[in-house]
Amino acid sequence: MRVLLSEGSGLTSRQTAQRLGELGHHVELLSSTQLCLSRFTRHVRAVHRVPQFGADPLGWLDAALEIARQRKVDLLFPTQEQVTVLSAQEKRLTVATIVPPFAALRRVQDKLSAFRTLAEIGASQPETVELFAEADLSDISSFPVFLKQPISTASSGVRKVANPAELRAAARGLGLGDRPLIAQSQVAGALAMVQAIADRGRLIGFHANLRVKEGVGGGAAIKRSTTIPGLADLLERIVARLRWRGGLSLDIILGAGGPVVIDVNPRLVEPANALFAGVDLVGAMLDIATCDQPRVLPPGRDGVVSHQLLLSILGAADHPGTRRAILRECAQALQSRGAYRGSREELTPIAGDWLAAVPVAAALTATLLHPRLGRKFQGGAVGAYAVTPKAWDMIVATAL
Repeated sequence: MRVLLSEGSGLTSRQTAQRLGELGHHVELLSSTQLCLSRFTRHVRAVHRVPQFGADPLGWLDAALEIARQRKVDLLFPTQEQVTVLSAQEKRLTVATIVPPFAALRRVQDKLSAFRTLAEIGASQPETVELFAEADLSDISSFPVFLKQPISTASSGVRKVANPAELRAAARGLGLGDRPLIAQSQVAGALAMVQAIADRGRLIGFHANLRVKEGVGGGAAIKRSTTIPGLADLLERIVARLRWRGGLSLDIILGAGGPVVIDVNPRLVEPANALFAGVDLVGAMLDIATCDQPRVLPPGRDGVVSHQLLLSILGAADHPGTRRAILRECAQALQSRGAYRGSREELTPIAGDWLAAVPVAAALTATLLHPRLGRKFQGGAVGAYAVTPKAWDMIVATAL
């Protein structure tokens, strides 16, 4: 099968390209940047330039459809926020894809709608206050809280505040008054990343892993697969209520009172740990695209550890921000010591794929020259695929 990935930047794109190549598919990708993470692998055969999605989602779509036509693509695989415009414009698509109905996507794409949708099905969430004007800030009496813009990607529109003065400043900075915000109380506990695949409201497969070590931007540098009691029931209720099709991901805090949902993404997120644990989510996505009745995947194994060395390097460069810390992190990963014991590389495995070493080598070189240079890697990647509030308004206004 000839598969075209919707974006070459981002961790999910890179992991998806790897798996598709291993399955024997011909993989090409779209990118708005000359250098993107997913081009550095032997599994990607071609990279096609497109307009930046966040600035021009409809221009991106026009370019994507023309490339898909020229390259005789069998499947346009959504790996990042492009799922929004593909869902909104599904009726005009000339190539197969895997997206939820747009009415369903709208119910989880922005954080305010996601909060209301989760409340409807009885999912546990942090104490939440909806904010529409500065006067609503007085409803918040306990701290810390997280202020969140409705539309943001990779925590770019989230601020943690510790007191009323910080709350007011952050609310102004996030545009309260021009757009609503939500404030959610902090929940103590480990962060679990959950990935699920559904077909027309039927849960096909799911997986959960704990963030063992935080990397740059709050990402998971090291993960460990885990079982969360009641998770299957929660996911079944969500996908059934929304008649969901495709990937759906949740961030969950394992608090003292049980799992608490803090974020929802209408797409697949970082499927490699699931694969190592025996749950092939990428394969399940392909089954949805090609089978009338895709098979339900069995649960994966607990305790499977994986890591993303690139995130570890950038995380050490960001904090504590010393060359010694960067070198120590690399040494532990390469020697399988400490938290890396028994772990597998999920983002840039170099066995039989020497190109995969390029991003890690570039990040290591740059951060050893100056640790602050690491921030350019993260900002450039997220900017390539993030859906902006302006882009989202345009997508909603032109939805078919």
